[in-house]
Amino acid sequence: MSTLSPAAPAAAATTPAPTPTPGIPRLQGTTTTTIDTPDGAFTVIEAEGAVLSSGWTDTAEDLVGQIHPTIRATAFDPAASAPAPILEAVERYYDGDFAAIASVRVRQASGPFRVHAWEVLRTVEPGAPVTYLQYAERAGNPAAIRAAAGACAKNAAALFVPCHRIIRTDGTLGGFRWGLAVKQRLLDREAGRLPLP
Repeated sequence: MSTLSPAAPAAAATTPAPTPTPGIPRLQGTTTTTIDTPDGAFTVIEAEGAVLSSGWTDTAEDLVGQIHPTIRATAFDPAASAPAPILEAVERYYDGDFAAIASVRVRQASGPFRVHAWEVLRTVEPGAPVTYLQYAERAGNPAAIRAAAGACAKNAAALFVPCHRIIRTDGTLGGFRWGLAVKQRLLDREAGRLPLP
C-alpha cells in the first residue's frame, strides 16, 4: 500500500466533521470546509494540512466514501489541521493562478501503479490536456489505458490531482465524477476561453 503526498501548504477555517455514513468509519481529526466557486460549491476534507478528498458538492458525505479505507481508519491530530492555505489555493486557482493547486499536499492510498499515476497526473500542465493513452504512457505503461482511466475515476482529490485534464483520444471529454459541464469549464478556464472573475 502506497500513499500519495506531494508538495506543501495548509491552515484555518473549519466546519464540523462529516456525519458518519453507515458502513464507513468516522474520520477523526479532520476538517471539512465548503466554499463557493464559479463552478458551484466546492468542499474539502483535510487532515494535518493535506487534502483527503475534495469536489464540487456541498455535501461532505459525497466525499467521505472516496477516501481509501486505510486513511478513513487513521486518527489524525486535530491540532495539526490547516485548511486555510488549501482554500486560498482554490481561490487563487479561480483567480487565474492555475499553478496554486500544485503546492497543496494530498493524501491518497492505493496500489503502487495508481499512486504513481496520481503523481504523474499532478504534472499535467493547465491548458494542455492529455489523452488517456498519453496519460498511460506518462505513467510508464502505454498498455495500461484502463488502469490510467481507473486512477482518474478513483481520484478523491479533485482539482488538486487534476483528473479533469485527461480527455479521450477523439478529443471528447470522457467522464468526470463532478459532471462534464464542470470539467468543460475547468478546461476552458485553463485554456483562457473563460473570463476570470
